[in-house]
Amino acid sequence: MIIGEIRRYLRDNNSIRVSRSIKDTAYRAMQVKEALINKNQKEPTVSEIAKELGLPREDVVIALESIVDPISLYEPVFSDGGDTIYVLDQVGDKNDDKNWLDEICIKEAIKALSDREKKILTLRFMQGKTQMEVSEEIGISQAQVSRLEKYALKKIKS
Repeated sequence: MIIGEIRRYLRDNNSIRVSRSIKDTAYRAMQVKEALINKNQKEPTVSEIAKELGLPREDVVIALESIVDPISLYEPVFSDGGDTIYVLDQVGDKNDDKNWLDEICIKEAIKALSDREKKILTLRFMQGKTQMEVSEEIGISQAQVSRLEKYALKKIKS
């Protein structure tokens, strides 16, 4: 009874919640993997495990990934004397705080544009149309499209 309570506590208070069915699939996949290693004397592929279980490959991948314990971003990966490389150093993210802030500012600036200006910018930059094509679609001259586009971009930049 005590062991059951400990298991229930560990299952219910894990840092990442994984459904029971996915865990069961993962454990069956691990058993099949061991059986295939013993049978073929080599590491089986995920496709081979999935075929043996009669499941889609994606389900097996998700199940196997779900039972891997999470690690800290500050977990050392490599240490050579004084310089230690952590998991965080290996994770690449081009979006720093400035990029996020810029993106929010641009979205807010676009919200402030009129519907006509939004339409012109969408046609020009999202759909790649020329100023002439935009002018024909909206029903104004190319010079007006140019002026409105220039004004809208100026508003966004400011």
